[in-house]
Amino acid sequence: MVPPLLWPVLLGVLGAVFGSFIAVIAIRWPAGERASGRSRCDACVETLGAAELVPVLSFLVQRGRCRHCGAGVGRSHLAIELIGAAIGIAAGWAAPGIEGVAGAVFGWLLLALGAIDLAAFWLPNGLVAALAVTGLASGLAGLPPGVEARLIGGAAGFGVLWLVAAGYRRLRGRMGLGGGDPKLFGAIGLWLGWRALPGVLLAACVIGLVWAVAMRMRGDARLPLGTLLAAAAFGWWFVLAAG
Repeated sequence: MVPPLLWPVLLGVLGAVFGSFIAVIAIRWPAGERASGRSRCDACVETLGAAELVPVLSFLVQRGRCRHCGAGVGRSHLAIELIGAAIGIAAGWAAPGIEGVAGAVFGWLLLALGAIDLAAFWLPNGLVAALAVTGLASGLAGLPPGVEARLIGGAAGFGVLWLVAAGYRRLRGRMGLGGGDPKLFGAIGLWLGWRALPGVLLAACVIGLVWAVAMRMRGDARLPLGTLLAAAAFGWWFVLAAG
């Protein structure tokens, strides 16, 4: 049996590893490349060895540069690794055991979707489907909330944003939301249940407002709603699990 205090450590380490893979996905998928294959430097295309792939540590030891060509490694890679580790630590601390593992998986999938949406305003259907399936599976495994609340949340989450998108398109004659946003909100509903959806949406709006003010964005600037929803959804899960 794993001691409760060990769960944050184990999930934190695993989160850093997953974060490294997520960072690669966020770079390669929007560029139309395969996410699989050997890791390589994006500048010189040299294959990286095992010592160069240790999450966080390799970046620090190599001072953020490729050992072969000296090109700088994007700081976003380090940031995603650190966020992946933070998700694992938070999940393991809030809910030691299987519920924390499920929460970490929820957070890591949200991180992948949020990172890709931030990079390319795109939410891959495959990743959204994985989020939806794991959400329903965790409910069937007996984790709260119940399956009925999750199914209602899935339908309500998708339906609300789909109606908003359709209404905006009819009134303004152009797209206001991407096609993946309603699917993502529905998948979040399958994880958190319908009662959490208003709070998640409100939190996403607040995060977006703070982001826009901090970045001094113009009124016509676009914000990745998927990224905002992802951040708000994991934050909501953490509050519920820790409470």
